[in-house]
Amino acid sequence: MPPLAHEEIAMNTVDITPQTRLLRPALGMAMLTLLGFGLTYSLLATGLGRALSPYTATGSLVTRDGVVAGSTLVSQPFASARYFMGRPTASGHDPMAMAGSNLAHSNPELMQRITAARKAVAQREGVPLERVPADLFTQSGSGSDPHISPEAARLQIARVAQARHLPAEQVAKLVSAHTEGKQFGLLGQPRVNVLALNLALDTLK
Repeated sequence: MPPLAHEEIAMNTVDITPQTRLLRPALGMAMLTLLGFGLTYSLLATGLGRALSPYTATGSLVTRDGVVAGSTLVSQPFASARYFMGRPTASGHDPMAMAGSNLAHSNPELMQRITAARKAVAQREGVPLERVPADLFTQSGSGSDPHISPEAARLQIARVAQARHLPAEQVAKLVSAHTEGKQFGLLGQPRVNVLALNLALDTLK
C-alpha cells in the first residue's frame, strides 16, 4: 500500500475516535434525561396527584347514576330551556381543542359574532340587550370556561323556572347556593359552575 494511503487511514482513525468518545456520553445523558424527566417524573407526579387529590387528578369528573356527566373543569353543551347556559365557545365544547377564536379586535367578524350572540341571548331570556352580561356573549381565553358570573346565572332564572314549572325563588336559592366566592378571598371573581348548577337542578322537585 502506498505511504499516502497509510497516512490517510491514520488521519481518519484519529478524527473519528474523539468524536465517538464525545458522542457516547452525550447519548447516554440524553437517554438518562429522557427516562428521568419524561417517564419517572411523569409517573411520580401522577402518583402524587392521585394520592393527594384523586378527584382533580382524574379530571374532576362528575358522575350521575354511574355515568360520567361531564367535568367541572370544562364547559358542557346545554341546549334545553330547562337548563342554564354557559359561555359561547370556539371549540364546540371539545376539551381537546380548547382555545379562543383568536380574532383581533379590529376584525369585523369578531364584532358580528359578538353582536349576534348578544341578540340571541337577549331574545332567549326576553330581556333588553343592555341587560345581557358580557360573559354570556363573549368567549373566554380558554374557549371552554365552565363558569359564568352570578349576574349571568340570575338572568336565566326566570326562563329555567318557567320551563321546569318551579317557583323562581326556589331556583334563585339554588343559584345562590352554587355561587363560589373569590379564591382565597382574593383571586378571581365570584362565579357559578354551570354543570354543577344544572345537575343540582335535576334534583329539585
